[in-house]
Amino acid sequence: MRDDQRRDYDEQELRVGDHKNSAAGVTGVAVALKRSFREMGIVRSAETLRELNQAEGFDCMSCAWPDPAPGHRHAAEFCENGAKAVAEEATRDRVTPEFFARHSIDDLAQHSELWLGKQGRITHPMVKRPGATHYTPIEWDDAFALIGEQLRSLDSPDEALFYTSGRASNEAAFVYQLFARAFGTNNLPDCSNMCHESTSIALQESIGIGKASVTLEDVHHAELIVLQGQNPGTNHPRMLTALEKAKRNGAKILAINPLREAGLVNFRNPQTPRGVVGRGTDLADLHLPIAVNGDLALMQAIGSLLVEWDALDHDFVREYTTGFDDWKQHVRNVDWDEVIAATGLSRQAITEAAQMFRRSKATVFCWAMGVTQHRNAVATIKEICNLAFARGNIGRRGAGLMPVRGHSNVQGDRTMGIWERPPQHFLDALEKEFGFDPPREHGFDTVDSIRAMRDGKAKFFLGLGGNFVQSAPDTVVTAEAMSGIDMTVQISTKLNRSHLVCGETALILPTLGRTEKDVQASGHQFVSVEDTECSVHASRGPLEPASEHLRSEVSIITGIAEATIGDRYGLQWKAMRDDYANIRSHISRVVPGCEGYEVNVRRPGGFILPHPPRDTRTFQTKTGKAEFAVSPIEVVQVPPGHLLLQTLRSHDQFNTTIYGLSDRYRGIEGGRRVVLMHREDIAAAGLDPGDIVDLFTRWDGDERVRCAHRFRVVEYDVPRGSAAAYYPETNPLVPLDSTALESNCPTYKSVVISIAPTGTRSSDCPDVGGMQKVGSDWSHKTHPQPEHLS
Repeated sequence: MRDDQRRDYDEQELRVGDHKNSAAGVTGVAVALKRSFREMGIVRSAETLRELNQAEGFDCMSCAWPDPAPGHRHAAEFCENGAKAVAEEATRDRVTPEFFARHSIDDLAQHSELWLGKQGRITHPMVKRPGATHYTPIEWDDAFALIGEQLRSLDSPDEALFYTSGRASNEAAFVYQLFARAFGTNNLPDCSNMCHESTSIALQESIGIGKASVTLEDVHHAELIVLQGQNPGTNHPRMLTALEKAKRNGAKILAINPLREAGLVNFRNPQTPRGVVGRGTDLADLHLPIAVNGDLALMQAIGSLLVEWDALDHDFVREYTTGFDDWKQHVRNVDWDEVIAATGLSRQAITEAAQMFRRSKATVFCWAMGVTQHRNAVATIKEICNLAFARGNIGRRGAGLMPVRGHSNVQGDRTMGIWERPPQHFLDALEKEFGFDPPREHGFDTVDSIRAMRDGKAKFFLGLGGNFVQSAPDTVVTAEAMSGIDMTVQISTKLNRSHLVCGETALILPTLGRTEKDVQASGHQFVSVEDTECSVHASRGPLEPASEHLRSEVSIITGIAEATIGDRYGLQWKAMRDDYANIRSHISRVVPGCEGYEVNVRRPGGFILPHPPRDTRTFQTKTGKAEFAVSPIEVVQVPPGHLLLQTLRSHDQFNTTIYGLSDRYRGIEGGRRVVLMHREDIAAAGLDPGDIVDLFTRWDGDERVRCAHRFRVVEYDVPRGSAAAYYPETNPLVPLDSTALESNCPTYKSVVISIAPTGTRSSDCPDVGGMQKVGSDWSHKTHPQPEHLS
């Protein structure tokens, strides 16, 4: 692709139209094929998409939704966004050493995240030396030696950070955490820290395991499905097929979400006549347009009504739970005026929702980041658990708790030991298997890693996938922290912002993608992943690698380990690299529930990990029972003249990977710098739809103003007092210290902002749409007419 063609990805005209009332349909198919053909070509598209999510194929990297059993999968077992994700990875475009020679780091920093991603696959390992303006090629062995030398020079292993994205396989994750702990640290921050960490903490304390208690079949046979703080039409579109099946089996669906998303309204399944020429399947029977951060109050109000009606499963409560009486007394005293103020809902609407719970004997509770990324997220998830306990919806067919993970193997990474707070039994198993005593003190999570870099306590950063700078909160602080350390290393497939905001020495190590064949000394390898419902299965890429210079994640990690600690403790890095079955053998003896891993994962469809609450109604909590929790209703206090902002994805996006500039379900085309507001809030601010504004926030006790510049005001059906805008453009507004209680998850969904027309409020805070370094300071790329706002 020529540079003049690449510029098209930065130059679009933003248009705002009507939002849609249905998801997928023929348009979804057309977009998927168009994007696939453009990036991969017809033959390559057919070669990849026919293997996507198949039992003998490869696992989609765009979400963690479970697959149907082998024999029950469609020939096209993927969604529009899955096809986009595959096209991004299997693109024919390449980022070569010649590309890096043409473009300095400052030059690349002028471009958007969309432009960077569209340049293609990185083909060679690259290095930026201290003081250099460009990346230059480096041989693999020299790269490993440079990294090993840097790690060995640290005053303490705890000066190193080992970050992981959910794209890593189980095999890579296991080897990664083994290397970090053999090196001597539990500094293993990961993307869980920024999304579902609140879920992990709340479920661990409530039911004894931080994972979903349902299977796909439970979703199909539920009587009620609660979709809370999630947008399945964009973030996990294959879920729509399961919801459609549940509806045909008689299920009701309750949607609790500030925005009325298309994927909550109607699904036009392109693989059925009804979805192609009919009107599709209506999904939500009731939508509660809850105010941002009102979920805890809503759940307690529903609990109060269930107690009032005595709509409780007394047998389950008596035999399997503890703390019920305290919870019962607490919700009896719910202040309804406080509930209505917090939720923005009427008592009538809340009562109608509670009646749905009352009538259902089998309820599946689904939630995502709209619940987990608030100050009171852990308490809110515990309140969801309370409702499940009160109605006996644990360990029952068609019922249970289902946090819907957004990243394809983020749950598997945690299972394999990617956690800064590992349980003692896992460390004991590592010691028994490998003969060394791993560090026992807790390491740094994502937020604490940023603080450590900022404060000079961390000097080395290794990223296994992901785009840390763009995904982390408080982007200016994160960028300054990353650029101030000695070395950053990114294991990546494509170019992103974290390659440009980097340490004094920086390396880019290009790796194989999910779509590609992995051949090691013993022959073709496969890897394994775990989905959101605890199912572990194999993944095998069909394509030849994008470059002969690429190496697998396992190969890169073991190469770094060999160069850093050698054969310390007798760890057999080469054997694990040569044959991944050796890694799986270790996994079978270290990771609970993975006995016989090699045999079980080779079965078509894999196997499901044990889950005591689901399987036997046993709870590995402190009391040995499911634990009711009592939490005061707390909501974010928003001062007059301010709004509560939630960040969200567009339909043309996966996390920080931007596929394009089309959010067609919301009617937004050609741009991303928009802020969605209620018409009365627009008027109250003295604004008109289409005005260009700046967004500001300040954290208590911190005098620094955070801002994001030049956003177009879009009138949208959001609750009064709430607003919405895309990330990562608004991540600069999320204060580093604004985190969820207990989980330390950044509060991306609870940002108090003020709004002013662009240029009317003086501010020296930088924006990060095109972050660039000027001398020793961070500045921002100017946006004379960003994305040609009209």
